[in-house]
Amino acid sequence: MTGFEADLLALLPRLRRFARALACDPADADDLCQVALEKALLGRASWQPGTRMDSWMYRIMRNAWIDTTRSRSRAAQTFVAEEAGAMVGDDGGTESRALRRDIAAAMHALPDEQREAVALVLVEGLAYREAAEVLDIPMGTLTSRLVRGRQALMAMLGEAA
Repeated sequence: MTGFEADLLALLPRLRRFARALACDPADADDLCQVALEKALLGRASWQPGTRMDSWMYRIMRNAWIDTTRSRSRAAQTFVAEEAGAMVGDDGGTESRALRRDIAAAMHALPDEQREAVALVLVEGLAYREAAEVLDIPMGTLTSRLVRGRQALMAMLGEAA
């Protein structure tokens, strides 16, 4: 295993977490993670050693997610989405599982732009500047998306408590 591959493997838990923040469905998140890893391995020549691999991978993943959502919106939907049956037969589980579910639901209720900003800064711990670069937006735009995202999350989770 090369250094590149080892670094990529070490990032996998963070990449999966970001994928779950972008995708509403765990299976979609796993697919997104796989697509991003494939793109990274195929495009490894474009990664410059000495730069932050996590930011590079987040950008790849975000672009892959945008491509996925665009193609899905163009496809005609005949059946009800899988998510509609995701909670059927769920026994509720423990309190922490319920809280995680509430948080996940609140995250997925955010507009895409706010969810991406919150996931990168608050969940993944990227600096504002790095997150702005990953999202290819000005720092002020990132800051305003974060403020609105935090406010919306607090309002939604306050109602859930």
